[in-house]
Order: sequence, then structure tokens, then C-alpha cells
Amino acid sequence: MPELGRVDREEIAALTGVAPYDDQSGKREGERRIAGGRARVRRALFNAALPASQRWNETLVELYDRLTAKGKSHKAALIACVRKLIIFANTVVKRQTPWTKSAPQQNSCA
Repeated sequence: MPELGRVDREEIAALTGVAPYDDQSGKREGERRIAGGRARVRRALFNAALPASQRWNETLVELYDRLTAKGKSHKAALIACVRKLIIFANTVVKRQTPWTKSAPQQNSCA
């Protein structure tokens, strides 16, 4: 994805196809759904997020567990992990620094 690191998190999620879109028409309100984007990238991230959200990435494991405890389905929680994973990648490329679990501390000058 040549846009990685150049756009904000909402745009990168939409380009990947994991951004939730409203399904509304008139008075009818439907569930939010993911749509569009790049299918190959979305599939690759889905396959990466599955083991990461179950075992390997503490942040994604916590997110997955929190969402499933709130009653979200497996697929909805996994798509949220995919979105978080692409946001992580976008931030790492934008900042040109390795990913860390916690945000870097800012030096304050008093």
C-alpha cells in the first residue's frame, strides 16, 4: 500500500476495507458493515490478526477479549483487531520508529 504512512487512520482503514459504514435508508437502521478497499491486503491482515489476537500480541489479545466479553461476535472482534493492526502499521511507517506497546514519553520543558 503506497499510502501507508501518508494518510490518517480513518483513511487507511477505508483503503484497506475495514472501516465500518452505516447501512441506513430513511427510517431503517441497519448494522454497520465493512466494504470496499483492497481485498488482498484485507485478507493478509485478517490472516495476520487471527493468531495475533488469540495469542501473540498483548494489545490485540486485550482488545479481542474486551470486545467478546461485551457480546461482540468473533468476526466483529477480529475485524476490529485487523483495523487496529493496520493503524499500528500506519503509525510505525509515519513515525519511522519501531512499534512499542506504550506511547513514547514527551520531554516537557518547564
